[in-house]
Amino acid sequence: MSQPVVADQCVDASGLECPMPVLLTKKAMARMQPGEILHVISTDPASEIDITAYACKFEHHLLHVIRANNCWQFYLEKAR
Repeated sequence: MSQPVVADQCVDASGLECPMPVLLTKKAMARMQPGEILHVISTDPASEIDITAYACKFEHHLLHVIRANNCWQFYLEKAR
């Protein structure tokens, strides 16, 4: 069994629609240090595509995605 991911910061974008979850994610990551972990919560189904693409484009490591009850949770590690 893997260890739980402990986030350094959290962005709660619940109730916000595209493009706000990814914009808030980008803004939070800009304030973080390499290696820190951001936890993002979103209720927008488009955020799965948007945040995954954002992580790939900027080479952040998408550690974990949880989908449950119309809610998405992402754990991203800032690129080094």
